[in-house]
Amino acid sequence: MGESKEYMTLPEDNGSINISEEVIAVIAVGAVRDVEGVSGMMTNLGGSVTDLVTKKNAQKGTKGVKIDMTGTALVLDVYLTVKFGTPIPEVAENAQKAVISAVEAMTGCSVGAVNV
Repeated sequence: MGESKEYMTLPEDNGSINISEEVIAVIAVGAVRDVEGVSGMMTNLGGSVTDLVTKKNAQKGTKGVKIDMTGTALVLDVYLTVKFGTPIPEVAENAQKAVISAVEAMTGCSVGAVNV
């Protein structure tokens, strides 16, 4: 409790819609999982996501996706592992496209960049 949440606010005719950072991260992780050649998600600290799932006080940004909501468009940093023998640039480009497509389609938020 007492933890502040980050939200992306989208103005609408009858009010506004707030989308939490956690929801955007879940959408991004789901999109990355479907990209051929991705073997898993990593934390930005180099450990696997499953290592942090059991920790109660996991820091923000350590679930495989870090989100910057300060500007008019989202900037996402995605930490992933690539299957051995798979071309990394191709997997990274496909992951970027998948994340942009999924986040924009499901939230209506503009994605400025996806860093892999």
